[in-house]
Amino acid sequence: MTETLTVFSAEEARKAKLILATQMTTMMGRKLEEGDWSNVYCKAKNIPDAGWSNLHIDINYRGLGVEHKLLRFANLNGRTIKTVCGTTQMHPAATRSIRIDDLSRPANDVMVNVFAQYSELIAARTAKVRADFPKSEPDMRTGWLLWESTLTEFLYFEERMLPPDPAQYYAEWNDTAARGTRKASKSLWIYDRDTNQKRFSVTTNAGIKIQPYFDVPPPKDPNLYFFRVQSEPVDLETIHLWIAASTARALKSELGDLSRDRVSEAVVKLVELGAHNIAPSDPEEDYAVAVPISVEAYTLLTRSWEGVSDEHYAQLLLKSLAITGGKLIEG
Repeated sequence: MTETLTVFSAEEARKAKLILATQMTTMMGRKLEEGDWSNVYCKAKNIPDAGWSNLHIDINYRGLGVEHKLLRFANLNGRTIKTVCGTTQMHPAATRSIRIDDLSRPANDVMVNVFAQYSELIAARTAKVRADFPKSEPDMRTGWLLWESTLTEFLYFEERMLPPDPAQYYAEWNDTAARGTRKASKSLWIYDRDTNQKRFSVTTNAGIKIQPYFDVPPPKDPNLYFFRVQSEPVDLETIHLWIAASTARALKSELGDLSRDRVSEAVVKLVELGAHNIAPSDPEEDYAVAVPISVEAYTLLTRSWEGVSDEHYAQLLLKSLAITGGKLIEG
């Protein structure tokens, strides 16, 4: 397992969760992008956000250089994202800034050349971080954000960004025959000499790119950060819906307060009335608020409305309250 690095203080981790939950209120089902996480990361650590770009490293601040890599898990089937802890995963692309001139050369020779190009890229990024803050030696890192399709749970950790040592690896060519509409392909598979585990795959079709294999830390690793930012279980009977503050204020105006019993009763009554499946409005950009709801009412809410996030469900609930003629629950 690769050594992980401390990223957030306790307060920064708390802030990162709040900002990430807030970010999710604006998503409305769209795909998470690198810029979304960079925004959360920079705000949590109170550093300038230079904006995401393929042309430069994601974080470059006072000697800290971090390249963010995101990986989505689409088939967890309701399991927590922590199930991937302790496993080895493959990222679809570390970089496309690689060239292979001759696919007939011996695999190990090509590996050495590919590693040299990859090392030059890391050296160039390091030089840029050093130039921007020459007072200290650059702290170069790769940050891995793992997320699942519902944008409910996230894992994040960082490790050293180091150029691979060719002496630690060996390579073999792998040819895949054409099958149906799939064209034949050729890849360079690179293995660790000590463990014989595959650590890189270099594709040569549809654009050359390095696909690194990385180890997800075990769940007890102190430098592995877990964020649950939607439908967060609090106890056996309570779930927190993370919704925009503006939506929470509007719900409070309708219901009088946002106690678990008041919100839960509203859901139950609206389902009985058949007042659901209303189109949402666009959420405002304000910090998320955790609103309690009973597990029973949460089940009714998610089964009766067609939402894509906690914020979406809250907006549907709010609009359903509005069409019932004002205050649904009195006193």
